[in-house]
Parts: sequence; structure tokens; C-alpha cells
Amino acid sequence: MSEAERDRKLQVLDADECYRLLATEEIGRLGVNAEHYPLIFPVNYALDGGIVVIRTDAGTKLSAADHANVTFEVDQIDRRTRAGWSVLVRGLAEEVTAQHRAELVERTHASGVEPWAPGEHGHWMRLIPQQISGRRIVPGQLPPAFEPGAYL
Repeated sequence: MSEAERDRKLQVLDADECYRLLATEEIGRLGVNAEHYPLIFPVNYALDGGIVVIRTDAGTKLSAADHANVTFEVDQIDRRTRAGWSVLVRGLAEEVTAQHRAELVERTHASGVEPWAPGEHGHWMRLIPQQISGRRIVPGQLPPAFEPGAYL
């Protein structure tokens, strides 16, 4: 085991740091139970305060998530340093429709989430967190970018 591997640390993140990290990304993975299996879908998202907003099309993801307990994960990995973080949200998902308060529909649509995938994404979901947790792997001492002998 190298010195860098021995110095590597695992930090548990508090909720504030988890939300701060979620706000830095726009792609996550939504986990639902459907078709007799747990399924994971990459999705674009945005935050409305502490609520995760997702735009999607009709189909398995939407029907399995609506009014269901789901998981949502976002992470960032640096393969070179073997460092990174991961945030996991567990909560209740709900499709936002015209039956909701106009103010809620407006806030949801104003969240700024923009789908990358082509196609119709006219359905909006809000994921209300029940629990949020996160971890960060902090690298140990990294070697210099260039060996001292590389400089003339």
C-alpha cells in the first residue's frame, strides 16, 4: 500500500454540505422499483430549495416513481487521485400536475432543469427528501506533478 493510499480519508458529510454539492451538478441517478427489479435511470435535475426537481417523459421511470419511495444519487469522481464524493437522497417522489397549487407548479417549472436527452420531457417530478447522506474520499499526499529532475 502506498503512502498516498494510507493517507486517504473517508469523510461523512452533513446535510448542508450534501445540498451544497447537489447544487453543483445537473445529472444524477434515480432509483425506483419497477418490473420486479430495482431500476436506475440517469436524469437531469435541479434544486428548488431542498427539493430535487426532475423532468422526464411518460414511461417506466415516471409511473414507478410517482407517489413512491425512491433514491437519488449524485457523485463526482476523480480517477487520477482516486478522490470524490457521493450524495444519496431517499425520499418520496411525486409528479407535479395541474391539480397542484399554481405557485408550486410555477416554482417547479422555474427550477431551471433542462433535459439533455432528445424527446418529449413534459412531465415534472419533485423528490421530497426524507433522508440525505454523503461521503467524500479525500486523497492522501499526492506526488509532485513533475519529478524534480524534469526541470533543467
